[in-house]
Amino acid sequence: MSFEQLRLDESLLRAVRKQGYTTPTEIQAKAIPYVIEGRDVLGCAQTGTGKTAAFALPILHRLQARANQTENDSPKKNKKHRPIRTLILSPTRELAAQIGDSFQQYGKHTGLKHTVIFGGVNQNPQCKVLRAGVDILVATPGRLLDLLDQGVMSIKTIDIFVLDEADRMLDMGFIPDIRKVVGMIPKRRQTLLFSATMPKEIQQLANQLLVDPVEVKVKPEQATAEKVEQSIYFVERPKKINLLGDILQNTSTGLTLIFSRTKRGCDNIARKLKRFDIRAETIHSDKSQAARLRALKNFKTGKVGVLIGTDIAARGIDVDGISHVINYDMPGDAETYVHRIGRTGRAGMEGDALSFCTRDELGELRSIERMLGRSIPVIPHDHEPAEPIEALPTKAPASKSKKKRSQGNRRGQSRSKPRGDGSDRSSKRSSNKTSKKSSAKRRRNRSGQQHASAAGGKSASGKRSKKKQHRRGKTGGKTTTKMKGNAAAS
Repeated sequence: MSFEQLRLDESLLRAVRKQGYTTPTEIQAKAIPYVIEGRDVLGCAQTGTGKTAAFALPILHRLQARANQTENDSPKKNKKHRPIRTLILSPTRELAAQIGDSFQQYGKHTGLKHTVIFGGVNQNPQCKVLRAGVDILVATPGRLLDLLDQGVMSIKTIDIFVLDEADRMLDMGFIPDIRKVVGMIPKRRQTLLFSATMPKEIQQLANQLLVDPVEVKVKPEQATAEKVEQSIYFVERPKKINLLGDILQNTSTGLTLIFSRTKRGCDNIARKLKRFDIRAETIHSDKSQAARLRALKNFKTGKVGVLIGTDIAARGIDVDGISHVINYDMPGDAETYVHRIGRTGRAGMEGDALSFCTRDELGELRSIERMLGRSIPVIPHDHEPAEPIEALPTKAPASKSKKKRSQGNRRGQSRSKPRGDGSDRSSKRSSNKTSKKSSAKRRRNRSGQQHASAAGGKSASGKRSKKKQHRRGKTGGKTTTKMKGNAAAS
């Protein structure tokens, strides 16, 4: 199938050809016809499958057709006021900027206007563009609600509503904000929801937002590009940075994207790579918006060849020239792995996905291989551990409760059926109990003797005290008599 067969406007086809695309991806071929028809679409596809174009191209087609019809019906109509017709919500600033770039590239010959708004930057330039009027608005939820509260714009004229990366919206806690936005747009609209995964909460949200939707899915195992060469490097954690330095120095790499699980890990990797005379930029949520955009721009233009990021911050990275993706830390789940390696091998280009795996990360590797349905080749290198990691058991570690129960069972077995070292431990415990009992008996005997002697002393002293009390009683009686007498005299 070609883009011409999708019945797109000629202005869009010209832009697509200029970008070097001739054949639509699976998600594009499935979704574009339904979006052009005006149907609600529920799309499930990983990053790297071309889903941005899957909604950008048909939206531009529909808006362009409407603009042409309006111009033919009323050519003298005042065109200064442009109500917002399409709203696209994105979880991150980087992804919002990438979506805006896509609309800029595909819609350059249409005459349609768009803008992107997100937080972390001065809002005045954004407000100026919005007041001038735009057809398409790409926004992050926080800045959108902020400007709506200020009365800068209105979204009551929205015809097409797009929720992109819905699963990330869920992870980042944006679902309540999405519901607020949905309450402000017309109920009669076309809604498109795209997500890399489909958890229960997103399915429930889709049921509430979409009307008779068409489901378009691309399986995760199909989303891994055929031209991406995947490989595993077994290595102990302290040797990871040396392995990374060797690969970057001795391998012909183009733009390289490195994934770390933590923000601190990103900064540490970039700092340690300086020992190898390798300059790297980092992108994560602790960076200012200006710093993140600058790092992304330097990476896109090739000024910096290495970019290190976390999964959430790197979700908006959509660069065609990435030759290598390196998982410095193994991802926590198989779907995130597919999401990561989808950054390379785009637009018919070849790519490499390298993953560093420690002993602790072996379970994540096996989960990924089960999802892919095959093993990932292991590459030998100079920093391999002395003991082969792949020979270790691959079962996931037991939960704490299971561990406690198993430990309890082992203790019971050691008492009832001692065996091996357990018998030595049980005999030691029994001998300790015996010694404790005998020592306790000796302490009781000593305390009993002391008590008996104390009781005897008490009886002897009691006789002496009684004699003293008897003498004091006699004296006291005389004194008391005198006192009584004095009292009577007085």
